[in-house]
Amino acid sequence: MEAGDVSPHPYVGMWVTADGHIRQMLLPNGRYDEARGDRESAYTGSYQVVGTRIEYVDDTGFSADGTFDVDVLHHAGYVFYREGSDAHRQNREDR
Repeated sequence: MEAGDVSPHPYVGMWVTADGHIRQMLLPNGRYDEARGDRESAYTGSYQVVGTRIEYVDDTGFSADGTFDVDVLHHAGYVFYREGSDAHRQNREDR
């Protein structure tokens, strides 16, 4: 691996709340794009993952963090599910 190369972590992809209202795409380049309802790109910024912890800095400078538990992400009082995972399907059915 050359200097500056970063291997994607296992959490890259789409994360959604059970109701689908908040959708957060974690991009492999360390950026995220979060949609809320009909508002696409409501929040954008950078993130860093270390182990199972994620730290966000949005483009306005606001920071937040979260923790992954396999296909579940706990972030800012919300619970997100890896889109299409068993956890996501189960929680959509429970609604």
